[in-house]
Amino acid sequence: MSHVAVLLGGWSAEREVSLVSGQAAAEALARHGYRVTPIDVDRALPERLREARPDVVYNALHGRYGEDGTVQGLLEIMGIPYTHSGVLASALAMDKAMAKRLFESAGLRCPEGRVLSIGDLDDADLPPPPYVIKPNREGSSVGVTIVQSGDDRPRERNSWPYGTEVLVERYIAGRELTVGVLDDRPLEVTEIRPRQGFYDYYAKYTEAQAVHLLPAPLDPEVREQALEEALRAHRALGCRGVSRADFRLADDDRTLYLLEVNTQPGMTPLSLVPEQAAHVGLAFDDLVVHLVEQARCDG
Repeated sequence: MSHVAVLLGGWSAEREVSLVSGQAAAEALARHGYRVTPIDVDRALPERLREARPDVVYNALHGRYGEDGTVQGLLEIMGIPYTHSGVLASALAMDKAMAKRLFESAGLRCPEGRVLSIGDLDDADLPPPPYVIKPNREGSSVGVTIVQSGDDRPRERNSWPYGTEVLVERYIAGRELTVGVLDDRPLEVTEIRPRQGFYDYYAKYTEAQAVHLLPAPLDPEVREQALEEALRAHRALGCRGVSRADFRLADDDRTLYLLEVNTQPGMTPLSLVPEQAAHVGLAFDDLVVHLVEQARCDG
């Protein structure tokens, strides 16, 4: 049986959820007889991989360095097959502004927005509220702020830990939808209803903070559109393995807006893609094993 190194942890803002995702994947692989070496990633990763000499890497990292093409590039250089998307798709998806350009060129509707330097945010001519401010290169809603009418302008420049660029977008009132795509097949549509506020990092990874409606209670035409657009977004980026597309369905219950695509969806007990996979008949362990069996280098 193959030797799989599971990369987890790291030093991004999503370290804690990566540890949970990686541990769950490692346990699933061990149950299926794989030799598993978990690696809590630090900057000595090349040496750790040379020592471990795995046949395959299961990439359970989230956020910068693990999800943005950086680790993928290292694995390409070392010639170690790995799960999830390759260098280019990972880099494109993590850069939200670049991904939006790609989506729009593919005919996918996204919220209007623009990129600003964090240093220019205080003095910029911002849209009327409500609007959204988010890091241009983060995941899991890390750092996302919804500015409502009457709120003070956010002044984050001296304490902003999420890079030099922010994306300012029009806020789309409506419903939160998400669609997983596995091997060029959309799985199902889930509606996410946070118990309070919006589906932020806390709600995503804290039990009982959000309700997942699976399948989402949608008009059949809207459901089909969400499935089709998730697949188009997956293909536009050049994703492989599994991805997850996040949408807002406007208050008219007809108009979909694609927010972003996650190339390293969470694999925690609360995560959306494992729920959707189970819904279509693919158990968690089988999903993890399938990703390992499909692992490869792009080069």
